[in-house]
Amino acid sequence: MRRHLRDRGFFVSALLLVTLACSAPHFGGDRGHAAEMLVIREIQTIHHAQAQYMSQFGRYATTLKELGPPTSGDVGPQAADLIPYNLASGEENGYMFALTTTPQGYTINANPKVYPGSGRRTFFSDQSNVIHQNWSGEPANASSPDLK
Repeated sequence: MRRHLRDRGFFVSALLLVTLACSAPHFGGDRGHAAEMLVIREIQTIHHAQAQYMSQFGRYATTLKELGPPTSGDVGPQAADLIPYNLASGEENGYMFALTTTPQGYTINANPKVYPGSGRRTFFSDQSNVIHQNWSGEPANASSPDLK
């Protein structure tokens, strides 16, 4: 009787391990999707901050630090306190963010720090607020498909 219970316990444990192994990639994909949704939100945050910065200072910020909080002193064009410190540092949620000025306004790139470990897509946007995506390690650009 004991041996039968022990064998049955082993079978249940093995079945549980197989089930977990099969479902692990599914959960990982969900986690990756959630992280990418946060990155898209951060890009939208930067767009909103750029609109506020333009309203306050008559131009777009040239760096993420200009949108971030001051390290000392008062809020101003060098540090407008419109985005959190982590995002102003250029790294958030496993992605690297880069803000570049252009003659028309600005561009934002968000690329995984480690592709595909911290993200499966790259993102690009500009003052038009349209977000583009690329499903590879190659940085997205204005010609990349729109995020829908």
